[in-house]
Amino acid sequence: MNLMTTTVNPIQQGQDADAAVVARVQAGETEAFADLVKRHEKRVYRTLMGITGVREDAEDATQSAFLKAYLHLGDFHGASRFSTWLLRIAINEGLERLRRRKQTISIDDDQDDKDEQHFRPREFRDWRDNPEEKYTKTELRELVESEVMKLPVKYRVVVMLRDLEEQSTEETATALDLEISTVKTRLLRGRLMLREALAPFFLRDNEKEHVHA
Repeated sequence: MNLMTTTVNPIQQGQDADAAVVARVQAGETEAFADLVKRHEKRVYRTLMGITGVREDAEDATQSAFLKAYLHLGDFHGASRFSTWLLRIAINEGLERLRRRKQTISIDDDQDDKDEQHFRPREFRDWRDNPEEKYTKTELRELVESEVMKLPVKYRVVVMLRDLEEQSTEETATALDLEISTVKTRLLRGRLMLREALAPFFLRDNEKEHVHA
């Protein structure tokens, strides 16, 4: 699929918070593109860190993604949100860097999802304490992001887009060029894996002693 001409259900321009700025850039006010970079740079970088796992690759891919978006902005006609279109470009940049490292990771292959859709954690425990009673919101987000980075990339990216970047299921599917059903399956498995990884942080002290006894 050509990422520059991805076709999805059209949305009204007023629904896209970036539409006005995009229109200004397309009309020749090129310096306004800096506003788009400022709005989306952190999200693009976090997504690329989630894919590549390497700071240098994420930084380079972020720059490349914005450059490609700028050069091809004339091909963007508002069929999807600008942020979704931009993330698709960024994701392709991240995957390209994985291929250059000769990793055999595929974000498009859904065979494992079909085989593992009944995945259950090996060691699942309830969270006895409210996580926010033990960690500040900043600490909790850092902890979650740290554990998300340990997930396999195909699940990691879905969890990041849906739960950390708060993209809708439809936006995530469009950005990743996946079926909605595949996104839901990967999100479920990724959340279960993440919950299993985070559970020990929220056990009561006496439970931790029992676990490590």
